[in-house]
Amino acid sequence: MKRLFRPRPAYFPAVSVPGLLALALSPAIAVAAQEGKLQIVQTNSAGDNVHIIDPATNEVVQVIDGIPKAHGVAAAPDGSALYFSNEIDRTLETVPTDVMEVTERIPLSGRPHNVAISNDGTKVYVAIIQDCSCVDIVDLAKGAVVKSIPTRGTVHNVFISPDGRHVAAGMIGARTLTIIDTSIDEAIWSLHFSGRTTGGYADGGVRPMAFETHPDGSTKRLFIQISNYHGVYVVDFEKRRVVEKLDMPSLPISRVTNDALQGSPGHGLAVSPDGRQLWSTSKPNGHVYAWSLPDLEYLGGVEVGHIPDWLTMTPDSRYLYVANAGSNDVSVVDTQEMKEIARIPVGQTPKRNKTVVFP
Repeated sequence: MKRLFRPRPAYFPAVSVPGLLALALSPAIAVAAQEGKLQIVQTNSAGDNVHIIDPATNEVVQVIDGIPKAHGVAAAPDGSALYFSNEIDRTLETVPTDVMEVTERIPLSGRPHNVAISNDGTKVYVAIIQDCSCVDIVDLAKGAVVKSIPTRGTVHNVFISPDGRHVAAGMIGARTLTIIDTSIDEAIWSLHFSGRTTGGYADGGVRPMAFETHPDGSTKRLFIQISNYHGVYVVDFEKRRVVEKLDMPSLPISRVTNDALQGSPGHGLAVSPDGRQLWSTSKPNGHVYAWSLPDLEYLGGVEVGHIPDWLTMTPDSRYLYVANAGSNDVSVVDTQEMKEIARIPVGQTPKRNKTVVFP
């Protein structure tokens, strides 16, 4: 089933207010801000540093240097450490949050892309995009790769399910999604993408993903962005197949940019922590778009910076942080008011970001 975009003008303000700070914070953010805990970690994929944003003020409060071409970021469950994949040195970098500098570099099987951490904080799963068709498993206590799980092709992204039971590994060239059981650290099933989009382009490269859960926390659906498709695939996790496609809206050609698409018009997904919204980036449109959950009704969009490339949200689901790779800044979107409320300058080509509660 393919669900077409149906505009709702009343919910589509597409307002951009660069530099304007949020005037009223939610209680959850206000408390975290007072305690100095809630932070947004923003990597810069073409730089050698990472920016830390305080959501209470929407300002950069710290910069971590010495991490060239950081790709993915994960955080210890207690917020005591950050872990970054370093594409240049082919290492996993450890940054304790009490010192905020690299203290350990763990060699990997090849050039890494995205990373994910187990719910107990003992293992980091690393997508290997070059030199090995595999997912590396780093034992943090040992400070070493203890296993490499073979995959059909090199791996671009890894995401861990909210219940911690599964890791989803996405491959671009092999056009495959592989699900790993974290209790045995083995691949248990795969889904291969080989269809065609309405524009005639071969689809299939697996890009960002996000999980929707059942009330008991188990995985219900996977939302996936696919190469050459301006929208989102919906995968039923139990049926192991695509059950729906969500088209993102088209803009007049004069407002569309094709700069740095890299075959991925959509590159950034987020399911809100309260489970009520799905958000996606549109790189050609310079917008983020939202659907309600679980019914997947289109809610509208917000204009952000140039080439939005990744998303993270505050724990109260109120604010969405959008990494704009083309304009080297981060947009802050109020998900209730459906508008951009701030734009924060960061480093060179920001992409992967993460919301972390520091101790």
